[in-house]
Formats: sequence, structure tokens, C-alpha cells
Amino acid sequence: MTARVLDGKAVAATVREEVTARVAALGFVPGLATVLVGDDPASHVYVRNKRRAAEQVGIRSIHHELPAEVSQAELESLIESLNRDPDVHAILVQLPLPEGLDSQAVTARIDPAKDADGLHPTNLGLLVLDRPGLRPCTPSGVMRILEHHGIETRGRRAVIVGRSFLVGRPLALMLSSRGVDATVTVAHSRTADLATVTAEADILVAAVGSPGLIGADHVKPGATVIDVGINRTEAGLVGDVDFEAVRRVASAITPVPGGVGPMTVAMLMHNTVSAAERLGSG
Repeated sequence: MTARVLDGKAVAATVREEVTARVAALGFVPGLATVLVGDDPASHVYVRNKRRAAEQVGIRSIHHELPAEVSQAELESLIESLNRDPDVHAILVQLPLPEGLDSQAVTARIDPAKDADGLHPTNLGLLVLDRPGLRPCTPSGVMRILEHHGIETRGRRAVIVGRSFLVGRPLALMLSSRGVDATVTVAHSRTADLATVTAEADILVAAVGSPGLIGADHVKPGATVIDVGINRTEAGLVGDVDFEAVRRVASAITPVPGGVGPMTVAMLMHNTVSAAERLGSG
């Protein structure tokens, strides 16, 4: 068996086409404010890619850069001003923030209606309640990949390795929501006999940031494997899954790069236009 490769780039292109059409139908130009604090090279690359993606779909990019030495009060004051700005429909603060800044407090300052990342406590609460709201981008991207490629979730066993509030926990809620109907197990660094747990999965998601953690012995034959990990190594970008070994066991697998990564940016654009549709032109 050689697994079908689930191309995230193609799905992301479809999402961007949808967003472009929705932006054109608005009658005004939505604005995405990006806030970058400090000099982390990876963060600069991520924000640059997000700003480029916004411009490609017709969203105005409104960028703010702050030094690593900025105070918590100054950063939160900027967020408050963006909340009040009628030309800003969505706000993204690039994480992680430099040491000494409270990222949870900053996220909580964002108007939930403008929460581009879908990480505000209000939006996470709406997810828990299975009510409409802005959803975290990476889990939303995973769900869209499964939907696009016709991966059945109803009644299937899903195992997520990773319990972060960025990916693992919200994705568990999405997969177990009504209409999706997977039975979900969340595993983590303290899970005993991880391979036994993951080998029960029809859908296995790796989201821990540990290169090559998931090998062939972790995977049920014929399973779908979604690799959320993005790890920078001397050999380049690799995921949490040993791709070459696992593709000989799984029925479908996402690559790194080119899998979930492009979907995160695409779903950010989706959230931005969704926020603009709700807020209007101000």
C-alpha cells in the first residue's frame, strides 16, 4: 500500500478562490491588522506570508511592528485602538510573543468579533458549545482537508497527539461535533504506550512539534494521517510523522511542507472575510 498524498496547497487554493469571491461581494475592502512584536525570523516570515495572502484575495493588510521591549500595557493599548478602528475587521497578533509578555492576556484583549486566529476565550467557548463563531485556523484547515478529500469521519475513531489550545484541543471538539461525529482520543507526552493508542485510529493527527515521532508502528493499516508538525532541521522542514515509513501503511497522508501549513493561512483569510461580513463597513 502507498498512501494517497493529501495536497494542502490545492485545498488552500480553493479556499482562496472562495474568499476572493466573498470579498468582491462585500462592497467594501476588509482590513486585516497584523501585529508583530520582536525580531524572531520565523515570525517575520509567517507574517509576511499572511500579508501577501491577504493582498492576493483583496483584503487590505494593516501592519504594525513593535520592538521586543514593548510593555504589556503598550501592546494592549494598540489592540484596543485596533478594536475601535472601523477599517479593521480582523486582528492577528503573531505568536509566540517575546519573553515577558502575556500572550493570553493580549489575545483576550482582542474584540472576539475581530479575532482572526479564533483563539479568544469567547470564540473557544462558542466552539465548546458547538455554536457558530470564528474558529482556530489550523484545526479548521485540518477539517477542510478531510472534507475536501472525502475522508469519512462519522463513526470513525480519531486520535490526536497533542493537547495545545492552538491545535489539539479545538480540533478534538471539531471532530466530535454534531454532524462530524468522530469518536476522539487526545494523547500527549504523558500518554502510556503511545503506539498502542495511535494504532487504534482511523484518523491520526500529529501535532506536537517532535520530528518523526509517529512511525509505521504507530499507524493502523489504512488510516488517514494528518501531520500538523512543522519542525526546522538541518535537512529542512519536516513534520511529526516519518513520512516515507508511514506512507507505506496509511491510506492517505498529508506532506510537510505542503499539507496543513498552507491551510492555516487560507483559513485566516476565511476568518477575516467572515468577520467583515458580520461587522459590515462600519
